[in-house]
Amino acid sequence: MNNEFLNSSLAILWGTFTDILPILLVLGFFQIFVIRREIPYIKDICMGLVLVLIGLSIFILGLERCVFPVGAQMADQLAAPNFLTDGKIDVFEAGHKPAPSLYYWTYIFAFMIGFSTALAEPALIAVALKANEISTGAISQWGLRITVALGGAIGVTLGVYRIITGTPLYIYIACAYVFLLIQTYFAPKYIVPLAFDSGGVTTSTVTVPLLAALGIGLSSNIPGNSPILDGFGLIAFAALFPMMTTMAYAMISQYLIKRKQVEEIDSNE
Repeated sequence: MNNEFLNSSLAILWGTFTDILPILLVLGFFQIFVIRREIPYIKDICMGLVLVLIGLSIFILGLERCVFPVGAQMADQLAAPNFLTDGKIDVFEAGHKPAPSLYYWTYIFAFMIGFSTALAEPALIAVALKANEISTGAISQWGLRITVALGGAIGVTLGVYRIITGTPLYIYIACAYVFLLIQTYFAPKYIVPLAFDSGGVTTSTVTVPLLAALGIGLSSNIPGNSPILDGFGLIAFAALFPMMTTMAYAMISQYLIKRKQVEEIDSNE
């Protein structure tokens, strides 16, 4: 087991190095042949590179050893026939399609895991901090994080429902983008770029591995579903719906502020 773990770790370390090698070559080329200056703080940069290699390798190893198995295991358990039917049925008959209502615990789990993973995203935390700093406190750090996490939770839940029912992905995505474009027209202009960025940072290091494992595991255990057709798409939902909730948050806040101003004017009169 120790030899297997060591070999796996070394393979991941080498794979990580080869993955970031093109980035190093591009940076080195521009520094040497375009900018034509010595690389400043070369020792610190080399030390940082070593830390990046070690950190990324540990992260990938953790995904393979923990996150992917946990996501697949939870999907297996939540979609098991004996769990859905309270132990009455161990195996569904061939061609039998369970009612979507049987998967209510799966929807609850999807909502909670979508909310918690989005809330824990380091990229979202960084964006929320910068937004709060640049807006001088007008945009609340926790308000933005919770709003984005709520959108992620709604998106993941709807995505899980799509997997369970086996309906085409393009219907949901097309309708959602039409709604998003309409919402973009009416939303405050300052929030639109932040809302689109929030959708991107939601699907990062924490969310993507777990949702990928959950979607594939869930579709593999639902009769009549194909993992390649139905297992993917959760990440798209998790990225799309936070844009909606972020703009909705700004629209509601703007409405409440205007309403308060009107009430103050009326009271003064």
